[in-house]
Amino acid sequence: MKIVVLLSRVPYPLDKGDKLRAFHQIKQLSKSHEIVLIALNDESFHPSALEELKPYCKHIKFIQLSKMNLLRNLFNAFFSRLPFQVGYFYDKKIKRIIDAEINKQQPDLIYCQLIRMAEYCRDIKTIPTLIDYMDVFSKGVERRIEKVPFYLKPLFKMEYNRLLKYEHDVFDDFTYKTIISEQDRNCINHSDKNKIVIVPNGVDTAYFHPLISEKKYDILFCGNMSYPPNIDSAVYLVENILPLLLPSYPDTQILIAGTSPSPKVLALKSKNVIVSGWVDDIRESFAESKILVAPMQLSIGLQNKLLQSMAMKIPVITSVLANNAVHAIPDESILVAEHPHEYASHIIELLANKKKADLLSENAFHLIQNNFTWEAMNEIIEKTIHSR
Repeated sequence: MKIVVLLSRVPYPLDKGDKLRAFHQIKQLSKSHEIVLIALNDESFHPSALEELKPYCKHIKFIQLSKMNLLRNLFNAFFSRLPFQVGYFYDKKIKRIIDAEINKQQPDLIYCQLIRMAEYCRDIKTIPTLIDYMDVFSKGVERRIEKVPFYLKPLFKMEYNRLLKYEHDVFDDFTYKTIISEQDRNCINHSDKNKIVIVPNGVDTAYFHPLISEKKYDILFCGNMSYPPNIDSAVYLVENILPLLLPSYPDTQILIAGTSPSPKVLALKSKNVIVSGWVDDIRESFAESKILVAPMQLSIGLQNKLLQSMAMKIPVITSVLANNAVHAIPDESILVAEHPHEYASHIIELLANKKKADLLSENAFHLIQNNFTWEAMNEIIEKTIHSR
């Protein structure tokens, strides 16, 4: 089968969740299918991107978005009914380029990642199409409404309402639908939402595996540090949880690792908090830390940091919200909390009780090995696209 994959970003480097998911899905699908990759790009190209993707793609087409294009797209979106998440990436000229490429390639399936790209193929009826909602953007925006400044609230409410309607409307335009978690599927406002197939993320267990290293940090938080839910979580960790640890552990060391730390994140630096920014090998950050603490309050989708930490046998403490997508059993393979005192209590327990920390991480490791490989996730996609 020839599959055209439409992406809003070039899936390399793997510094964002959508890139990671797309890269590994392409890699797995290429074992049985011919992949044609069409990806927009609003950043500078990574010098290794083409080299890393070529082994899995028969044909690759990158389409550069200029800053002027993006500003014009956003302006046009304001006066349309499109969500800004969609309008930012939609351009009529690019639509013609993509249509021409699809006509040239004559694929058997079009795989569209995220509603951001839906406008480019929702009108295609002669070729089977699949939309990977991945995350429910409307829920993420809704959770942020109460946290943004008052002057932005009307804009966020507008975006929320547009997203809610758009996520409903595109459902009927695609042959197949997938999403990252049951929690996200339940947020889709459509009477047939249960027809959306759940395809979680996996872990590259050949890459993320236990490593022996000196433990320099008590706590790790990692991710794309310009992403609002990650910013919110890092601030929550340092401002709400850390003060509760200091009376017992005054030398607590927190590592915040990940690309593009925002000014809010950089401001968290102190003798107890290290903000590293981009790291060449995130595995070192995991291996040098005793615990991953991910107090996600605004998150949607599935947090890759949880899966990667578990695969490397680093114990995880996270929110009920984040664990809902993983379905790890609390107190067996993960610890969950809802309030700062609960997080602090769990952290102190694991720092003081290595036996408990080791048992937790061992159970989590087996959970990943048995349930979260990319190969297993690809089998779900294969069954979906062959279900007609």
